[in-house]
Amino acid sequence: MWRIMLGNSLGYPLKYCKAFSGLVLTLIAGVSLYAQVNPKAEDLYQRTCYQESLRLLDQKSSDPDVQNLIGRDYFMMGDFKKAIDNFQQAFDAAPTSDNAMWLGRTWGRRAETSNPFFAPSYASKARQWLEKATELDPKNSDALADLFDYYLEAPGFLGGGYDKAQAVARQISAVDPAEGYFSRAKLAEKKNEYDAAEAQLRRAVEVAPREVGHVIALAKFLAKQGRSEESDAVFAKAERLAPQSPKVWYARADTLIKQKRNLSEARQLLEKYLQSSSLTPDDPSKSTAQKLLRQVETGA
Repeated sequence: MWRIMLGNSLGYPLKYCKAFSGLVLTLIAGVSLYAQVNPKAEDLYQRTCYQESLRLLDQKSSDPDVQNLIGRDYFMMGDFKKAIDNFQQAFDAAPTSDNAMWLGRTWGRRAETSNPFFAPSYASKARQWLEKATELDPKNSDALADLFDYYLEAPGFLGGGYDKAQAVARQISAVDPAEGYFSRAKLAEKKNEYDAAEAQLRRAVEVAPREVGHVIALAKFLAKQGRSEESDAVFAKAERLAPQSPKVWYARADTLIKQKRNLSEARQLLEKYLQSSSLTPDDPSKSTAQKLLRQVETGA
């Protein structure tokens, strides 16, 4: 449901995270903490060193940017309750679209992982915050995409609906044409209009030919339609476009595992993914990749 992937605290090799953190602490010795730590903590976050990033941040800070980063660290570590507390502090101090979006995302993850008794309430809060984010900034493409996903997947009694998703897709198209085609493909697929969905995915690739994510989306779609050879060809295109992209390795492995074919290749891709030192918060977490690898090894 949510576009951002749940990260893990060891996304980057822990020994590297600690070495990097130690270097930072040496550099800031005797200097005002906020003058240096925030950029370094953000860098650690981008390297998926979430625990190490947290260690450099003042939990009691009134700075909304610091609270936002603390919230993102907790979010990626799966502590959604703490993340919400920090994002709420960030929003109270700076009611921006970005802070509202992160509150929406985090309430959504709480809904997905909580007791079913509380899930509807949490999901409604997710919707309200995502709507708030798009009201504050109608051009926030990430917030629009998250709200689109919510409307498309959530039942009506939680505020979802195809017509609502369709309206947001039009907003997305105005901000990012390629992403707009991608959204319309998802709308078509929701109605089992597979020819239309494929046409929209191909338009997304045409409009943004260097955007590997849209190429991956087309390859995965073709695989789901049982068109393995075509899917393989599109994945090969993605690999040529971004030969060192972990997201291509992961998507290809995931697709092969779902199709129960070329499992040795899937294993090699996942092993390469797990050894990568270039993952970002936008990539699937290493714990997720490890679960996929276990599926291959156990034949599940």
